[in-house]
Amino acid sequence: MSEPVSIAASPAAAPGRKPSFSLPAALRGWVLPLLLLLLWWLAVSLGWSKSPLLVPVSQVWHTAVEQTVSGELWRALRSSLWRDLLGFAIGASAGLIFGTVLGLSRLFESLLGPSFHTLKQISLFAWIPLLSVWFGLGDAAKVAFLSLAAFFPVVLNTFEGIRSVAPELIEVGRVFEFSRWQMLRRVVLPSALPSVFAGIHLGLIYAWLATLGAEYLLVSGQGIGNTLIDGREHFKMDLVLFGVIVVGLVGFALNWLASQLEHRLLAWRGRSVAQYE
Repeated sequence: MSEPVSIAASPAAAPGRKPSFSLPAALRGWVLPLLLLLLWWLAVSLGWSKSPLLVPVSQVWHTAVEQTVSGELWRALRSSLWRDLLGFAIGASAGLIFGTVLGLSRLFESLLGPSFHTLKQISLFAWIPLLSVWFGLGDAAKVAFLSLAAFFPVVLNTFEGIRSVAPELIEVGRVFEFSRWQMLRRVVLPSALPSVFAGIHLGLIYAWLATLGAEYLLVSGQGIGNTLIDGREHFKMDLVLFGVIVVGLVGFALNWLASQLEHRLLAWRGRSVAQYE
C-alpha cells in the first residue's frame, strides 16, 4: 500500500495570507516625484507654508500651459538644445581624438599629458571671462564653453579605457600577427568601448548642466536658462519652478537616450558572454 504524498502548501496559497503588492519596475521611479508633488500640494492647500516662494501646483500648471501654447517653451528649448548638442558634438569629437592619441602614444602622453592634467583642474566656470573676451557674449562663447564641459570627461575615460586593455589580449593579437591597425580595431577599441561610452555619457550630462550655467552667465539670446532668469527678476516663482521642472525632464530624457544607445551599441558584450555560459 503506497504511502500518502504530502504536498506543502505554497506561501501564496496559505490560508489568511494576502499576496504582497509590488509595483512594476518601470513605475518605481515615479514614486518619489509623485510623493513630492503630493507634499507640495498639501503644503500649499493646508497652509503649512505661507512663503511666496512656494506657489500652488495649479499656478505652475497654468504657466506651463501658457508657455507651451504661446511657443515660448519651444523657442527656449530649441535654442538651449541646439547649443547643447553642438557643443557636445565638438567637445566629444575632440575628446575622442585627443584621448585616443594620449592612450596610444607614450610620447604624446609625456608631451601633452602634464598640460592636460593641469588644465582639467581649472574650474569650468573660470573659463567664462576668457571665453567672453575671445568670443563675446553670444552663441559662439556658449558653444565653446559647452565643448570644454564635454571635452574633459571624454578624454579621461577614453585614455583610461585604452590604457586598461588587458595585456593578455595584446599578446593574443601579437600571436595572430595583427598589424597596428588590426590591433587597434580588433583588440584595443572593443576593450576600451565601455569606458569610452561612459565618458561620452558623462560628457552629454555635463554639457547639459553647463548649458544652464552658460545661459546664466552669458545672458544674451534665448534659452531655458534665460526663462529662469526672467522668472527670478520678475519674482514669478511659478515660471522659475516650471523652468526647473523642464530642465530636469530634459536632462532625464538625454540621459535615457544615451543609456539606450549605449545598450544597443554594446549589446555584443552580452552575446559574447552568453556564448561561454
